[in-house]
Amino acid sequence: MKNYSIIHLSAIAVCSILMVSCGGGNDYTNTSRGTGWDVTGKNGFELKTKYKDQDAAPGLVFVEGGTFTMGRVKDDPMHDWNNTPNQQHVQSFYIDETEVTNGMYLEMLDWVKRVFPPEDEQYRGIYNGAVPDTLVWRNRLGYNEEMTKNYLRFPSYANYPVVGVSWIQAVEFCNWRTDRVNEKILVDQGYVPKDQLGKATATELFNTETYLNAPTLVYGGNDSITRGGKRSEQLEKTRGKLAERRDTDTTGLYVRREDGILLPGAYRLPTEAEWEYAALGMGSVREYNAYRGRKKYPWNGQYTRSGDRKTRGDHLANFKQGDGDYGGIAGWSDDGADITAPIKSYEPNDFGVYDMAGNVSEWVADVYRPIVDDEFNDFNYYRGNVYTKNSIGPDGKVEVVSADSIDYDTLSNGKLIARTIPGEIKQVAVDDEETYLRTNFDRSDNRNFRDGDSQSSKYFGTADELDPEQRMYDSPQHRVSVDADGNVIREYDQANTRSTLIDNEVRVIKGGSWRDREYWLDPATRRFYPQDMAKDDLGFRCAMSRIGSKSKKSKSPRN
Repeated sequence: MKNYSIIHLSAIAVCSILMVSCGGGNDYTNTSRGTGWDVTGKNGFELKTKYKDQDAAPGLVFVEGGTFTMGRVKDDPMHDWNNTPNQQHVQSFYIDETEVTNGMYLEMLDWVKRVFPPEDEQYRGIYNGAVPDTLVWRNRLGYNEEMTKNYLRFPSYANYPVVGVSWIQAVEFCNWRTDRVNEKILVDQGYVPKDQLGKATATELFNTETYLNAPTLVYGGNDSITRGGKRSEQLEKTRGKLAERRDTDTTGLYVRREDGILLPGAYRLPTEAEWEYAALGMGSVREYNAYRGRKKYPWNGQYTRSGDRKTRGDHLANFKQGDGDYGGIAGWSDDGADITAPIKSYEPNDFGVYDMAGNVSEWVADVYRPIVDDEFNDFNYYRGNVYTKNSIGPDGKVEVVSADSIDYDTLSNGKLIARTIPGEIKQVAVDDEETYLRTNFDRSDNRNFRDGDSQSSKYFGTADELDPEQRMYDSPQHRVSVDADGNVIREYDQANTRSTLIDNEVRVIKGGSWRDREYWLDPATRRFYPQDMAKDDLGFRCAMSRIGSKSKKSKSPRN
């Protein structure tokens, strides 16, 4: 009887593991749950049923999402009233382990310089627009000239956070990084030739969205690149494809979004809610489904020095400790840096993320407003959505930016920057085709939504477009233009009636820096800065959305 029970239980276990038809069960591995049809491609439709969970892309660490109180600070000495506590929920995401370093940024600059030589008049604006502003180190009553020359490029600073980068430049770095990582994936998977990574030219560039939407147009339409990898060659040989049929059957020759091979998301700047949540790292003060007390800093406790026996008294971050005191007395009690510090100089927080307090303040994606509108949304909060769509040409295909159609923009400080580069799909604002009778969005640009648009101002109903002098935020309006001879004309707003610096072109910055006092180390503090300007204590890190399950491992009750 005992032997029978063991055999019986073993059979049940085997049936469960193999998911075979034991007792009326069904195997849905290769068949549709809806129709019962085969989904392996035999009938035309193919569904990827075997795939692994999303891995962290290069440089990123996983942050499991959840609820937290955003904007809660212990003190408000600035009396800004912009830290009103509100409960938010953040989806799981990935964030850079460290700030983007000089070495990482120089890698992009080298690539841009090779692909778009600045000595070529046609491309000069691309490289010049990507170079950080090294003059941010100058101080009218301080000597920092060696920093202007060496901080970005000297090898000793390669692992220091990059500074002098505007919000616009940080966004472009994220876009560049996405394309380079995905291109390497295609090379490693055998879809693109191995030597392609070092052979990019202005007319043959890889762009992720172009590849996924119109693979025949990527690399300038060069078919020998998009199908030049070993995998593509093997697929064609295996099927016995004839040369004349190459353009009629492309099944398996290009990676699709459905294949799950390329990054499921793009590198981007973290939202303010994501950054604050990742900086807090509340896991260590959690008990069941509640947080015990509150953490003032990314580390445990209420102090900026370590209380551990072995490291008692050591600094936990790099920040300004008082007038003329940027690191402490030289020796054991010094924080190890007078300006920025090398990445990973201090211990990471509970998520494994470094330098979320001190070192440099960081750009986040959000447009700044004094109030976080949690009454309208408390899930993945973000202000700054500008919805676009792919531009479709007369031939019905997406329009790809060429070397002759690069869009440049003159910033408020007079600098020229490339808004598009060759290989990208041209973007246009969404219109009535996407917004008509929708309840979730009704316009392309939502930066002003419920705070600055016509519906939220006292001039509601006066006109479709508000008079410039009837704006909710009466910020300066500097104008920059270029005349027919290419000369930049700067017109500074000299009005003495302006009441604020807030507008749609300022972005939130988070975290204290080496120039800041202790108060700014609290992750809930927030400030803003023009998106086209830079500072010597302001850097950034990238993030990426988590696609799929909320957590990386299954959960089980503790008791």
